[in-house]
Amino acid sequence: GFSLAQKPFGATYVWSSIINALQTQVEVKKRRQNLKCYHDCFIGSDAVDVVFAHLLQNKYFGDVDISRAKIVRVCQALMDYKVFEAVSTRVFGKDKRSVFEDSSSSLYRFTNVSNQTELDKDYQQCTPHRHEKSLLFHSTPVKPESLEDLWENLSLRPANTPQVNISDSLSRRVINEVWQEQTIARLLQLVDLPLLESLLEHQEIRPQLPQPRKGTGYVITSNYLDREILKAFSDSQTDEWLSAAIDCLEYLPDHMVVDISRSLPDQPDKADTWKLLLFENIGRYYGQKKEPLLSHASEIHSGIAELLVNGKMEQSLEAVQLYLKLLDSQVREEFRRLLYFMAVAAHNSELKLQKESDNRMVVKRTFSKAIINNKTLSRGKTDLLILFLVDHQKDVLKIPGTLHKMVSNKLLALQKGQDPSKITGYTFCQKLDEREYRSNTEKTTKDELLSLLKAIDEDSNLSDKERKRLLGQFHSSNPSIFMQYFGDRVTNMCV
Repeated sequence: GFSLAQKPFGATYVWSSIINALQTQVEVKKRRQNLKCYHDCFIGSDAVDVVFAHLLQNKYFGDVDISRAKIVRVCQALMDYKVFEAVSTRVFGKDKRSVFEDSSSSLYRFTNVSNQTELDKDYQQCTPHRHEKSLLFHSTPVKPESLEDLWENLSLRPANTPQVNISDSLSRRVINEVWQEQTIARLLQLVDLPLLESLLEHQEIRPQLPQPRKGTGYVITSNYLDREILKAFSDSQTDEWLSAAIDCLEYLPDHMVVDISRSLPDQPDKADTWKLLLFENIGRYYGQKKEPLLSHASEIHSGIAELLVNGKMEQSLEAVQLYLKLLDSQVREEFRRLLYFMAVAAHNSELKLQKESDNRMVVKRTFSKAIINNKTLSRGKTDLLILFLVDHQKDVLKIPGTLHKMVSNKLLALQKGQDPSKITGYTFCQKLDEREYRSNTEKTTKDELLSLLKAIDEDSNLSDKERKRLLGQFHSSNPSIFMQYFGDRVTNMCV
C-alpha cells in the first residue's frame, strides 16, 4: 500500500485526493442569487463540509483534531491555486472576492484549464491503483514544496500510516444513509426526547414551488420581464438589504412580483419606501403559507427550546444544525434565503420597519408562523427559538464537527468490512480543569436536590404524614437547600 511517509509525493497526494473528493462530492448545480442564474456553482459551506468529511474519514493526519477554521484555510489555498474561483455576483467590473467564505451565500465554480497539471501528474504517479479515467480537476501548476509548506503552516503533517486505502468506495446511497442515521443519533444524544419515529421515517418532502401561470404568451412574457427588471435592478445595487429581499422573490407568485417591479423607485430618496414595500409583500406571502418551513419532526422543537431556556447555547446551536441537516434540499434553500433576509432586516439600524418597534421584534412577529407553527410549543419558547435562528443565521446551516467525526468513523468501519452495529459511535466529552469540575459537580448536585425536593413537595399522591417524614429527612441532611426552596414558607412548617 501507499505510505504517506514516501517523499516527495506525500503532501501532493493528500492535496490531490482533497481536490478529487471536492470535485466528485460537492453539489454543483445552477443556483439563483438576486434573481440571476449562475450555472455549475457550489456554495462555500458545502465545500468546507466535503473537505472536512474527507480528511476525517481518511485520517491522513492520524488522530489530530482538525478545526473547521483550518478547513477554511485549506479551501482558501485551493482557491489561491485556481482549483476553483469565486463567482462574481455583481456587475460593472467590480472585483471578485479573493477571500474564501464559509458561507451558504458565497458561490464558487471550478476552473477549467486544458493542460493537465503537475499536481495531477504527481497524483497519478503516487496512486497505487491508477484510475482508468483521468481526474476531473485542472488547475495551475503547484510545486510539491509549496504544498508541504502549506501543511506545515496549518500545523498538520501527513501521518506515517502503513496503508491508505483509496480503492474501496461506498455508494452514494450508503453514504447518504450513514449521514442521516448519524445525524439522528447525535440529535437524540443532545435532545432529551424519546426516539422520534417521524425522524427515523424521514422522507424528503418536495415543496410546491411557484409555477409560471399558464395563459397567453403575452402574460408569460410580461411576468418574465418583470422578474428580469428586478434582477437587473438588483445587479446594479450594492445594498445587502435589497439583495437579500430580492433573493426571496423567487418564491412569490407572479402577481406580487409584478406589483413590486412596477413600484421600483425612480429617485434614490425613495429607496426606503420601496424596501418597506418589499418587506410588506414578502411578509404577507409568508404569513399566508399554510405549511411552515420547519414542519418536519416538530417534536424536536420542544427539545431545542428547552436547551435554550437552560442556557445551553452551544448544544442548542448544534441541535439546530442537526435538525436543519435533515431538511429536504429545496426547503433548506428556501429557509436559507428567508432567514438571511430576516437577519439582515432585523439587524439593520438605518431602516426602521415600524416606528414604535424594534426591528428584531417586527421580523419575529412577521415571519414566526412561516418558520415554526407548533401548537404544542408555548409562545415564549417559539419566540426564543425564532430569535435564536435569526441571531445565529451565519452558523445554523453549517454541519457540526461532531457529526463529521461520527460519519467518518462509521464510513471508515464500513470500508474495512466491520460490523456497523458494533460501532459505538461518538460520545461528547469536554475537558475541565479541577476548579470547573468542582463547580459543575456542586451545581449539578444542587439542581438535582432542588428537583427532588420539588417532587416531594408537589406529589399529590403522598399522604401528609409521608410528605412530612420525607421533608424532615431532607431538612436534616440538606438544610440550606431546604431553606432556599421554601423561603418564608418554612416558618409555617413543622419538620
